[in-house]
Amino acid sequence: MSKLPNCPQCGSEYTYEDGALFICPECAHEWNAAEEAEAAPAGTAVRDAYGNELNEGDSITVIKDLKIKGSSQVVKVGTKVKNIRLVDGDHNIDCKIDGIGAMKLKSEFVKKG
Repeated sequence: MSKLPNCPQCGSEYTYEDGALFICPECAHEWNAAEEAEAAPAGTAVRDAYGNELNEGDSITVIKDLKIKGSSQVVKVGTKVKNIRLVDGDHNIDCKIDGIGAMKLKSEFVKKG
């Protein structure tokens, strides 16, 4: 059996195919398989707060004070981070910050350079 994609609206794994459309029984979202294939390459680019495309190994600068959940530490504005790694998910930058350690950041709070 072929693996159908999860619903892009709600993430349900119970999608089914009806002709050229995929349908989600949980949220009733319908989408075209061809549109999904075209949208996939465009959605893979990770962009910083100013729209610059980020790549593996780039250096970034934090543009906003970021409180670290579960800790009293703060990543200060202007903190420079070298050699980033791009990952999938809500927090799409994986990095190591001096004095803090391994951390995941959202690209909307950083700028390239």
